[in-house]
Amino acid sequence: MQKFLKWIEKVLMPPMAKASEQRHLTSIRDGIIATLPLIIVGSFFTLFASPPIPALEKLVEPHAEKIMVANRMTLGLMAVYAAFSMGYSLAKSYKMDGQAGGLLSLATFLMMTLPLNLDDKLPKSDAVGYVLPMADLGGSGLFVAIISMIFAVEMMQLVVKSGFTIKMPDQVPGSVARSFESLVPAIVIIVISWFVRVILNIDLNAIINKIFEPLGNFAGDSLLGALIPVFFIVLLWSAGIHGVAVMGAVFQPIWFSLLDQNIDAKAAGEPLPHIIVEPFFQWFVWIGGAGATLSLCILMIFSKSEYLKKVGRFSIIPSIFNINEPLIFGAPLVMNPILALPFIGIPLILTTITYFVFKLGLIAKITILAPWTLPGPLGALFATNGDWRALVLVVFNLLVAVIIYYPFFKMYERKMLEQEQGTTNDALNDD
Repeated sequence: MQKFLKWIEKVLMPPMAKASEQRHLTSIRDGIIATLPLIIVGSFFTLFASPPIPALEKLVEPHAEKIMVANRMTLGLMAVYAAFSMGYSLAKSYKMDGQAGGLLSLATFLMMTLPLNLDDKLPKSDAVGYVLPMADLGGSGLFVAIISMIFAVEMMQLVVKSGFTIKMPDQVPGSVARSFESLVPAIVIIVISWFVRVILNIDLNAIINKIFEPLGNFAGDSLLGALIPVFFIVLLWSAGIHGVAVMGAVFQPIWFSLLDQNIDAKAAGEPLPHIIVEPFFQWFVWIGGAGATLSLCILMIFSKSEYLKKVGRFSIIPSIFNINEPLIFGAPLVMNPILALPFIGIPLILTTITYFVFKLGLIAKITILAPWTLPGPLGALFATNGDWRALVLVVFNLLVAVIIYYPFFKMYERKMLEQEQGTTNDALNDD
C-alpha cells in the first residue's frame, strides 16, 4: 500500500492537483460548496418524507407533499443557488464585481431554462401565467448552470476589458457606479442568451437527454448492459449532472420490466431469469448513493482535515439512507479531478463483482423492490427475500470501496490540509 501511495503521490498527484486549481474548476467547487447548508437541510427533508420503515412511511404519506416543499425550495433549486454563487466566485477571481457576476450567471441560467406559459393549456379561471420547470432547476440542471455561468462571466470580462462600460463620476456612490458598469455586459449577455434559447430554440437540457437516449439499446440482462449505464451515471455526476435523473429515464423502465419478470417467475415457481434489475444497483452498487460514497463518507469522518471531517459528519446520516447530495456537493465530488477516478471506477468494479456473485448462484436473485431509503445491508436482505449472503456482499463491497477510495482520499486530504494551513498562516499574518 505504501508503494502504491508513493506512486500516486509522484505520478498522479501533480497533474491532478494542478487541474483542481484551474480557475473555472475552483469557482465551480467554491460555488457549489456555498450551497451546502441548503443541500444538507433539503436532504433531511427527503428522509423525513420517505422514512425507511414501512409503517412510518404509511403514517407520513398523507403529509409527504407538504414535507417535500422544504426539499423542493432547497435541494430542488440547487442549480439556481449554484448559478449565482459560482458566478460570484469566478467574477471575484477576475477581480470583477462578484454580485454582478452572480446575477448575470443566474439570469443566463434562467433564460436557458425558459419559463413555460400554461395559460393556453388551462381554463381561463385557472390561469397561472409563466412557470419555470422545477425538474431543470435542481441537480439535473447543474450542468446547464455551469455552462451559463462560464458564458456570462467570460462575456462580462470580455466587455469590461474592451472598455465598453459606462463610467460614472467619482462622486457617485460605489454601489451605483458598479450597477451602471455592469449595464452594457448585462445587455450583451441577456440578448445573446435570449437569441440562443428563444429565437434559435436551443434547449441544453433536452440536448443532454437526447445524447444519451441511444444508450438504451445497450440495456439488458448482461454485464455490459449493467456497466454502460453505471459508467455514464457516475460520469455525469462527476460533471455536475444528476446522472440517475438523465440515465434513469432511459434504463429504469427496462430494469423494472426485468424485475417484474422475476416476480412472475417466482409466483409461478419457475427459476428466476434475470440478474440486472433495478434493486441490483440500488443495494449492491450505489452503497450510500451514486459512486458508493458511504465508503468515502466513513473515511472523511476520520480525516485530519477539519473541513472534510465536518462534511463527513454532516453527511453520514443521509448517506446511511442513500442520500448523498451533501457529500457529492460538499466534498465536493463534482469537478474534482482527484476523486473523479475512484468515483467512476468503484461502481464499475462493484457491478462486476456483484454480477458474477449472482451469476454463480451464490446469492438468491432479486424479487422485491424495497424502500430506497433503507440502509444498504437491510435493503439487500429484503430485495433477495431474506438471503443473509446478500447482507455479507454489501459489507464486502463497502470494504472494497473503502480500500479503493483510500489512496485518492489521502491525496485529496493532503491538498485540503495545505489549503487549511495556508488560510491559518494568512490569518496569523493579518493579526
